[in-house]
Amino acid sequence: MTLLLDSGVWLAARDADDDHHPYAIELLAGSRPIAALDLTLYEVANVGVRSWNAADRARVVAKLVRTACSDRIVQVDDAHVEQAIEVASEHGISVYDASYVAAARRNGWLLVSTDHRDLVGKGLALAPKEAVAAD
Repeated sequence: MTLLLDSGVWLAARDADDDHHPYAIELLAGSRPIAALDLTLYEVANVGVRSWNAADRARVVAKLVRTACSDRIVQVDDAHVEQAIEVASEHGISVYDASYVAAARRNGWLLVSTDHRDLVGKGLALAPKEAVAAD
C-alpha cells in the first residue's frame, strides 16, 4: 500500500534530533511506494527557511520529496478542496491537515503523520513508528 507522508515525516527524516527520525528514515528507505501533496513541498520548504534558517536545507528536503514521489504528488483540484473542507469540519482540524486525509482516502493510501493531536490521535493517520511496524 502506498504511504502518504505528511510534511512532519519528511522533516523528521532530515532532523536527527526528531523523535520520529529513525522511523521516517526507515519509511523512506522501505519498499512501499511513497506519496506527497503539492502542499508538502511548500510546508517543508517553509520550515527549512523559517525555522531552520537554512534555505539550502529547504531545497534539499523539497528535492527529496520531489524525487521520492515524482509520479505520486497529489495536485489540488476542486473535488480535493471540497473533501478537505468536509473532513476539516467533521473532525475540527485545519483544512491543511484535512487535505492529507482527503488525499489518502481518495487514493486508498495510508496516511503517516507526526501530528499526534490532530491526525494520529484522532485515528486519521498512523505515526511513523506505527507505519514501520505495520510493514
